[in-house]
Parts: sequence; structure tokens; C-alpha cells
Amino acid sequence: MLRIPAGEPVDLASYDARATPAGPSGKAAGLAETTQMGERLAGLQDRLWASGTAGDRRRILLILQGMDTSGKGGTVKHVIGLFNPSGCRIKAFKTPTAEELNHPFLWRIKRSLPEPGEIGIFDRSQYEDVLAARVRDLVPRRQLGDRYGQINRFEQSLAEDGVTIVKCFLHLSYEEQRERLLERLDNPDKHWKFSMGDIEDRALWPAYQEAYEIALERCSTEEAPWYLVPADRKWYRNWAISRLLLEHLEALDPHYPEADFDVTEARKLLLAQD
Repeated sequence: MLRIPAGEPVDLASYDARATPAGPSGKAAGLAETTQMGERLAGLQDRLWASGTAGDRRRILLILQGMDTSGKGGTVKHVIGLFNPSGCRIKAFKTPTAEELNHPFLWRIKRSLPEPGEIGIFDRSQYEDVLAARVRDLVPRRQLGDRYGQINRFEQSLAEDGVTIVKCFLHLSYEEQRERLLERLDNPDKHWKFSMGDIEDRALWPAYQEAYEIALERCSTEEAPWYLVPADRKWYRNWAISRLLLEHLEALDPHYPEADFDVTEARKLLLAQD
């Protein structure tokens, strides 16, 4: 129900950021179901990690995009916290460094991809190069237009190499963002999360919404669809993304590799030791 159809126009204003499509009856039920999913997620991740050690190239890449305060970091904390960190590769992409700007825009993305058996999590991603770059006119429009195709081809190559891509747009309302920014200002312990740039970006809200609509339309493909996750309710956001990951892991159905040694002989030798 959250999947954005490939190639169809997207109107973000038509989506309710407080909606809970297909979700539990309320916050308490949502928290309980998310906790229950944790054990199943951890077990499937363990099998995926183990299969990767035996040559299985499959892995998952979770991409989180959204406006400031939409919950990208919160998702990493509450959802990815259900997994064994040894099998996860988390990367938060910030403003490109001087070195990164000297390379094609996908260069830094390719360097952070998950290895076989891993679950990769991108807090922001290659889409910043068609979002912030578009809103702030950081590159010529013709070059910007080419980037959508480059991203689609890149993601298709990942899918062909065994990467399951789960792209989640955390859909936050303008009103909810104001409340979350005020919470940060009113709590000294959260001042480190606030930047004056947050206010500047908020002033550009309509331009960012348009940029997201274009990216969601042009880059939701069969190999790498976009999922629009209503994000005003944090409990639902966490439940929905946990559910998406669970469904994709169950579809992969990874298995523990069989032993490449004689188990009976190994047991015999171990028991024979003093």
C-alpha cells in the first residue's frame, strides 16, 4: 500500500502524513507489533549474514530520505537497533567534501555500499544530488536531468548484482516539522541537532516538495521502487519500515550454509581432546 507506482505523477499534498495505512489500531499496538517483529528480523538477518560468508551475494540496502526532522536518524535508532550491528553498514551522507566534489556524484555512494550478507542503511543518499542540488541550483538543469537516468541505471545494476533496494520517503507535514524543530530549541540537550540551516531549508519547503515529487516519479522503478511512509506518527513510521524490511527479508528467504566439513568427525575429534 505504500509503494509508489512506477512512472506515475506524484502529488505529495494528496498524502496524509498522519495516516496509518494497513497499520495497527494505535500506538500501543504498533509498538508491541514492532517489538514482536524484532525477533523475526534478527533471525532473518542472521541467516542472510551467514549465507554471505558462503558466497551468497545478496544483501539489502535501505535508503531513507525526507525533510529535516522526518525521522531518518530515529529510524536507524529504533528499527536498525533490532539487528545485530555486525551485519549492518550505516552511512549518513552530509554535504559533499572537497574530495567528493572532485568525483562523479555517485562515487561516494559506491564506496559505502553493503557487502554480501549485510544490511546497508543510507541516511540520505544519491538523491541529495537531485534534491538539494535542484532546490539550490547547485548544478545546471540539463546536468540535473541526466542524473535521474544515471541513478536508475545505477540502481538497476545493484539489483542485478543481488542488492535488494528498499527506498523510503518519510513524508512529514509542514506543521509537524515546526513542532519538532521547536522541541529541539526548547530542550538544551537537543540543541546539537538544530542548525540555522534548518530554518533556511524550511523556507524552501514548496521547492523541496516539488523536487521530491519529481524524484519519486522518475526514480520509482520495478527494480527499485519508492515507498511513501507517513512520518508524523513516529510509532507508525517505525512499524511500517520494520514491516517493509521483514517482507523483503522473507522474500529473500536466506538459509544457513551447510557445513563444508565432516561434522561427525569434528565432534569425535573434539571429544577426544583432554
